[in-house]
Amino acid sequence: MKYCQALAARRSGHLELTEEGQSPERSYRAMQAGELGRAFGLLAAERAVRQRFPERLISTVDADTVLLAGFARAGSRPTLGARPRPDYLIEAWMPGEPSSVFAITVNGNQQVATERTSKPDRSAFRQLARGSERAEHFHLGKWNTTPCLLLSTELLAREGITINALHSPGAGQLPVRPPSGRGSANVAGLAERNIPYASAVRLPPAEEGGKERHHDAFAVPTKNLAWFGQVLARTAAGAQLAFAGAGREVAQYLTDKQGRRYYQQHTFAGSSSVHDASHEFGSTRFVGTDHVFRLGGVRVEAFSGMSEELYDLLADGEVEQYRCRAYALRNDWPSDTTALCWGPVSFRQDGTVMALRVLPDSSTGVTADARRG
Repeated sequence: MKYCQALAARRSGHLELTEEGQSPERSYRAMQAGELGRAFGLLAAERAVRQRFPERLISTVDADTVLLAGFARAGSRPTLGARPRPDYLIEAWMPGEPSSVFAITVNGNQQVATERTSKPDRSAFRQLARGSERAEHFHLGKWNTTPCLLLSTELLAREGITINALHSPGAGQLPVRPPSGRGSANVAGLAERNIPYASAVRLPPAEEGGKERHHDAFAVPTKNLAWFGQVLARTAAGAQLAFAGAGREVAQYLTDKQGRRYYQQHTFAGSSSVHDASHEFGSTRFVGTDHVFRLGGVRVEAFSGMSEELYDLLADGEVEQYRCRAYALRNDWPSDTTALCWGPVSFRQDGTVMALRVLPDSSTGVTADARRG
């Protein structure tokens, strides 16, 4: 929401930063580049994967959260350390078929590159190079078979906001899961793993007759791919519930090292979302949470939620049933970009929605009781 006034469309239809977006305080420039760079980069990555797998649904999950279940260092607050790793994992899935997983790195910058800017000095090129290093430290099954998307967003490119992308091929497949039972994603209390990181990947010799090499990495062995698929699906389910303002319902999908305790405890008012809002769009009731922001004095409500039917399935721990139902409904959600009594509305194939609207201006005084409180 804080970047709504920092973006505008050119006559060509391409997005660019407004005058306000181009002149933030120096201390906020890096934050703006990072947050907007990730947002646009992830959008491009999701579209690229969807074009490759048009019949599948897309789940985007924070890579750190997923990897904590298998690689976290012991401690009161488990961590992955400073080891290089992707930013996100995108899973392209459909019930009854192997999923394909992509490692994603995303960055943004505010460099004004000119014709005289050399390649070594180009921020986007340096970010793609660092992204390559991070992606090389994640492997599913065999070495060099996990597809990657490396993205760098130039916010001040001459053509408007420009996303540079590199793609490496690969299958990155996860085994098919049963619809129920111990091998499904419905299993509660999924066990953690302690998968080795040091010298985890065997590399072929650099030259014929040379010695075999080893590479440190977050490498999921073939024997653990089924478990990793369960973790990935359950972490994605928890993220969807959190998007809709859920609290304790999220805890069932996380391991201790992933932060289950955070969602099991009571939270203070104002410190987390609350699942207490519902709205109807078309014939579907969506449940979730809402927040009110101020943009230049204008009060704007933002609602984030998901179909009540799908929410109830995830709240009950039925991940596989949710996926089957979400896949069956994937083409039934509204396709409009606005809704009655609302402004912009975004519906996704997984049954989630985000909607914005301007609230009526209300000027209310502060009572004596309120002042005393």
